[in-house]
Amino acid sequence: MAKLERILIANRGEIALRAIRTIKEMGKKAIAVYSTADKDAHYLQLADAAICIGGEKGSESYLNIPAIISAAEIAEADAIFPGYGFLSENQQFVEICNLHGIKFIGPSLEVMQLMSDKSKAKEVMKNAGVPVVPGSEGAIKNVEEAKRVAKEIGYPVILKAASGGGGKGMRVVEDESYIENAFLAAESEAISAFGDGTIYMEKFIKNPRHIEVQLLGDSHGNVVHIGERDCSLQRRHQKMVEESPAVILDEVTRTKLHEAAVKAAKAIGYENAGTIEFLVDADKNFYFMEMNTRLQVEHPVSEMVSGIDIVEWMIRIAEGEKLFSQDEVKLQGHAIECRINAEDPVKFIPSPGKIKSWIQPGGKDVRMDTHVYCGYIVPPYYDSMIAKLIVWGEDRAKAIAKMKRALEEFEVSGIKTTIDFHKKMMENPDFLSNNFDTKYIDEKYLK
Repeated sequence: MAKLERILIANRGEIALRAIRTIKEMGKKAIAVYSTADKDAHYLQLADAAICIGGEKGSESYLNIPAIISAAEIAEADAIFPGYGFLSENQQFVEICNLHGIKFIGPSLEVMQLMSDKSKAKEVMKNAGVPVVPGSEGAIKNVEEAKRVAKEIGYPVILKAASGGGGKGMRVVEDESYIENAFLAAESEAISAFGDGTIYMEKFIKNPRHIEVQLLGDSHGNVVHIGERDCSLQRRHQKMVEESPAVILDEVTRTKLHEAAVKAAKAIGYENAGTIEFLVDADKNFYFMEMNTRLQVEHPVSEMVSGIDIVEWMIRIAEGEKLFSQDEVKLQGHAIECRINAEDPVKFIPSPGKIKSWIQPGGKDVRMDTHVYCGYIVPPYYDSMIAKLIVWGEDRAKAIAKMKRALEEFEVSGIKTTIDFHKKMMENPDFLSNNFDTKYIDEKYLK
């Protein structure tokens, strides 16, 4: 595979800027695309070229496949970096990139198709010897089948959209009297959100932790892990705080978790960056949940504990380069990431608008991934995340102390942000004692 020279970034905001930095450091040309809402974004000036691809809404621009392909051809790009969200897991986009001879920096179309269907993905993992949550053998066709399967695996159960994500098309059912309404509601929501009403069922794991393993796979059959992340602090299935390593794991379980993730990736011939997500119960049993066939928002915490630039390696893998060995991955210390959203920190209602002041934190082992600045206007059309604050410490206690200090330095006016939420979380006794699960914010913290 020839070296890639001109890489178009099919995304916006902080991940676009983050990609521009690595691409330029590698001596390559970075091509940015933008919507009319983002026409004044500062990072566009840092790219080697910037091309407008449409209107304010995502459907008119960052999800507009013909416009992005046209931009790539105009800019003579030989590769596209998708980031996360938007078209990062869109199979049609990958197929069109292939047809136009543009390298998609990510996994193959076949692997993406396999992992996108959660019921099929689960079957593949089961055959590979990776622990999976007990559940239906494929899709649930109707209410009668839902009742039968639920009775077999035992309540509580969870209904999930096969093409789902972000908590949509998902319902927890405690007993049979609720299953009919829950099934019909999940099916309807899945059709509305994804155009696919396929529903499958799993045993509902109570009070789980959400632990995921960061992987890299090359075209030579090698797969390495870059440790795990604990992403259990969530609100309505949206991650708020992520950290690495997951201190809830003992070393035996941690080793088994890493081995299972690597085994899973090798079983499907995975290439490029990906993440295997697991649910871990109170007894430290872990179960495969899903695979994200793209870069994760929270990848910086893995970079902080490993010193590995994951975006750089995504590009190097796309060029056909062979990966480093697992023994060369040295994981040290503890990293924490707080997602800073343009939202009310109590009601979590989006707060777009003009930023009147922006004083961001700094210091040793403090990383800020953001594209915003004083005077920036946060548009109402996209995800509300405007920054990621990441810190590293020798251990969890020191990382928390550093995050607390950094959040105290962080000043923003003109819009509301989740900074205050994170300040409170860094002093929360349950967080400090590692006593929380995926439902903690919704069921305990906000009540």
